[in-house]
Amino acid sequence: MPRVLRSFAGPGGNSTGLTWDGRSLWHADNVTNLIYQIDPRAGRVLRSFAAPASGPMDLAWDGRTLWHCDGDTGLIYQIDPRNGRVLRSFATPGTGAMGLTWDGRSLWHTDYLTNLIYQIDPRAGRVLRSFAPPGIGTTRGLAWDGRILWYVDSVANIFYQIDPRAGRVLRSFAAPAGTAFWPLWDGRTLWYVDSAANIFYQLSV
Repeated sequence: MPRVLRSFAGPGGNSTGLTWDGRSLWHADNVTNLIYQIDPRAGRVLRSFAAPASGPMDLAWDGRTLWHCDGDTGLIYQIDPRNGRVLRSFATPGTGAMGLTWDGRSLWHTDYLTNLIYQIDPRAGRVLRSFAPPGIGTTRGLAWDGRILWYVDSVANIFYQIDPRAGRVLRSFAAPAGTAFWPLWDGRTLWYVDSAANIFYQLSV
């Protein structure tokens, strides 16, 4: 069974996004409207900058830049992580932007109004394909582990591993603590945020 390795409080008031750059966590908060870089060992904020708009949601890391979706503008932004400067943006396929992750070539994105998972070509913002997620609740984030997608249904509080080629569920389990939002894979372990309590969890899975 998955177990909690560590937990710590988030720096803002309502955590709405999480990604990993190989060394540190990046986190968006829609109360402070800031994007934070966080030391995962102690939960210490390394730096922060303003989100590009007023409804920050999830984040993704492509090896060089941050990607970020905003629920108010309905845009996906590519951001220079050194200074928070927007490099470019394009419209999301729906109007309820939530989750975002990067698979090495394309973006994956969830929308809570269409209740679909989209694969998106980041060069043109074009939808490559889409499928309905499993579960009964509202989509709240995606993660990529190098082979498969991680998805969380925050109403049922269940994590799913999904085959991205067919949308087929490979495995599922209940979150061991809190209410799970915004999953993240760091290469070894799974992270998520309980937005209501504003607590970050690291899991051994």
